[in-house]
Amino acid sequence: MIRLFHVSDVHFGAEDVAALRWFEERVADEKPDAVVMTGDLTMRARRREFEAGGKWLQGLAAPVTVEVGNHDIPYYWDPIGRFLNPYRRYKALERMIERELQLPGVTIVPLKTTARAQWRMNWSKGMVDQRSLRQALKQIAQAPKGNTILVAGHHPLVDVGTRGTAKTLGGEDALRRLAGAGAHAVLSGHVHDPFDVPVTRGGWTVRMIGAGTLSKRTRETPPAFNEIRVEGGRFETLIRTFSKQPKIPISETTRAGAAA
Repeated sequence: MIRLFHVSDVHFGAEDVAALRWFEERVADEKPDAVVMTGDLTMRARRREFEAGGKWLQGLAAPVTVEVGNHDIPYYWDPIGRFLNPYRRYKALERMIERELQLPGVTIVPLKTTARAQWRMNWSKGMVDQRSLRQALKQIAQAPKGNTILVAGHHPLVDVGTRGTAKTLGGEDALRRLAGAGAHAVLSGHVHDPFDVPVTRGGWTVRMIGAGTLSKRTRETPPAFNEIRVEGGRFETLIRTFSKQPKIPISETTRAGAAA
């Protein structure tokens, strides 16, 4: 069995120190095969936030892949940096960023959903450009035959009823094309509440799986991460909460994506 810890929206600068320590302990004690971090490592993309977040990620006792979230790009306080070199403060984590992971029977494919500029007022919302989507589709095509394909980005491709929204431009097209390529799930964050919702496109079902937050910026649920277990052509999602109800199973699906 492959076990993944899916964590998101840690927001160093507004982090929950106790929740971070709890997650570190879970990684050290349970030894997951990998940690998937789906963005918003920082609160305001400050250098000190990246330094603290990078040190935390590098100290985890597991392989890590990291997506860039909208909070990880400078905003109005550094407009030149946002447009000319928006990811420079991520340099210490360069080997982890958008890192494709190949595990026995599982392929984790990165998909960038952030943009330095958009033709709308709210740039915190998601956007999938064609270049990033083509790269993800190429990596899916190159994955070993029969693998479970998990795509990792920051924003949900389509909104699934959580209080927070992503309103991802190009998300519907990306979802249809990922379904056509045989992706089994899309892992994301951004909305700060966990979910696992099946959506069907072209007769193929893809699970939209969102992680909660390990920051002080909680919404409907306490600090949480997801545990994803993949075995024998099936995968299951557990919400792991920093609360009196530590494990909440929310779904199980066959790996074959035919619509139920």
